[in-house]
Amino acid sequence: MTGLSAQDTLFRGRQTLRCPGGSVLDLSRPRVMGILNVTPDSFFAGSRLDAESEVLRRAEQMLDAGAAILDLGGYSSRPGAEDISPDEELRRVLPACEAIRRRFPQVFLSVDTFRARVADEAVQAGANMINDIGGGLLDEEMFPTVARLKVPYVLMHMRGTPQTMTQLTDYDEDLVLSLTRYFRDRLTALRALWPAADVVLDPGIGFAKTPTQSYELLRRLPELRAVLDLPLLVGLSRKTLVWKPLGLTPDAALPGTIALNTLAVLGGARLVRVHDVAEAVQTVRLLENTLST
Repeated sequence: MTGLSAQDTLFRGRQTLRCPGGSVLDLSRPRVMGILNVTPDSFFAGSRLDAESEVLRRAEQMLDAGAAILDLGGYSSRPGAEDISPDEELRRVLPACEAIRRRFPQVFLSVDTFRARVADEAVQAGANMINDIGGGLLDEEMFPTVARLKVPYVLMHMRGTPQTMTQLTDYDEDLVLSLTRYFRDRLTALRALWPAADVVLDPGIGFAKTPTQSYELLRRLPELRAVLDLPLLVGLSRKTLVWKPLGLTPDAALPGTIALNTLAVLGGARLVRVHDVAEAVQTVRLLENTLST
């Protein structure tokens, strides 16, 4: 990590997320983010929701199971997914945002989008956090929008788009060094607009990374955490790196997801993004009990 100073305060931040209105989420201990997909083509069929009643029922189940954040997405980011229009993404997301906020007024609700317009309108409709797979690179208006809205922001590492990322897995330097440089550059750009931004970093498991590279990132999470002292989010629930080496399908990938989430939490992740909230919450609680005794 030569040349990358861990003392630069620009790349350090609070271990809390503050939303407009005064809500604060403490990330000094690991938390669980539940995935709500209002898409017809997400890679895990069991996560696809359509009717408002389905969205609210799943949201209630996740909150009852202990989810700290719900992450609502209307654009499938699986490899090779269809590119839909912003209007279609909004058609899927906005009614769900409004319904969740009405039913659960205190919820931490994240919108999973790389589009500034969708982020803006979703926040107006009830979301209070933005989860951006593009790290502000897929829409040049994203950082100005985040700075204006002043909501917590998940900054993920990816190359290309969901349609091209599988062809962009060659790195000319050490993988963790490459991610660290990326995060430093993006944080510099964001905090030039909003110095007090609450940021969570997501290394982008499976996004422009082979399974082997994703495993390497899991092993080396402590290095990222040490250099960039910000909360880390890891999302690997039922992804290819979990089920394919075992000759399974996403439907059968819950045990493997639990195993790899365990490694993520032990490596310093403060948010795990999952389809199966109850199992993830149990995993986190048992790890905390084990490590505190």
